[in-house]
Amino acid sequence: MCIDSFLSYLRYERGYSNHTTEAYHRDLLQFKAYIKGNADDSPLDFRAIGPDQIRRWMMTLLDRKMKPSSVRRKLTALRTCFRFLVKQEIVKKNPVQFVIGPKMGKKLPYFVKEKELAQLLDGDEFEDDFEGMRNRLMLELLYETGIRRTELITLRQADVDFNRMQLKVTGKRNKQRLIPFAERLKEMMVEYVSVRKKMVGTEDACFFVRKNGAPLSPSIVCRIVRQTLTAIPMLAKRSPHVLRHSFATSMLNNGAELNAVKELLGHTSLASTSIYTHVTFEELKKVYHAHPRAKK
Repeated sequence: MCIDSFLSYLRYERGYSNHTTEAYHRDLLQFKAYIKGNADDSPLDFRAIGPDQIRRWMMTLLDRKMKPSSVRRKLTALRTCFRFLVKQEIVKKNPVQFVIGPKMGKKLPYFVKEKELAQLLDGDEFEDDFEGMRNRLMLELLYETGIRRTELITLRQADVDFNRMQLKVTGKRNKQRLIPFAERLKEMMVEYVSVRKKMVGTEDACFFVRKNGAPLSPSIVCRIVRQTLTAIPMLAKRSPHVLRHSFATSMLNNGAELNAVKELLGHTSLASTSIYTHVTFEELKKVYHAHPRAKK
């Protein structure tokens, strides 16, 4: 019962997405199974949970070779749940506050170099039909605006202002932000809307749709991006988020201020955006080591 109330709180009061809420639900059920055993369906008594039990659960997950980042996410779910229970006066203290998550090595985000992306997007990788036009525009939009996959899928026709040349994007926790776009991208979107109207015949649906007018699913977007990025053979990871990373890196490499990139990405903390400064610094080091004096 406590878990159901917590999930309703996340979804309706905090505005968490279905994806995040479901992930928290899985984490809490996994913790319950560890504490009570998989065969016990009785409710979990959160009042009886202490820091040592949480630490042992964390060590069990690490022993199963789970990534530290995944363990830390599960601890976040548990910590957030206990904060809710404290607020509701169901428990007196949050035992997770005494638990330190596993250390993580700083992992730089994957990104595609500007030249490689330019060759890909300007090349002949896309068909000349509706789906080819849509797929090219999707990748252009992901790279040129830095929006997330979910933000792309939920983008509606009314969110695209061609006069002001800006998008109204609904991000995490239903926070909205405005993102400008350039004239070339506007021309591509106008052309796509015209073809979509002839093919699908709707103007009120999501901006990006399938041939039958249905919205795109997350798996379809991932597949399109992955298949397109296979044209870049040395790329270690191929996903919509790689294009978001590429957007941020390109912006900083071309002189954009960190705070401006933070606002465009919809980050709540500057620390989330600052990871891209490490990426740009690594690129600078590569350029420097190409200097003939640096090789000696």
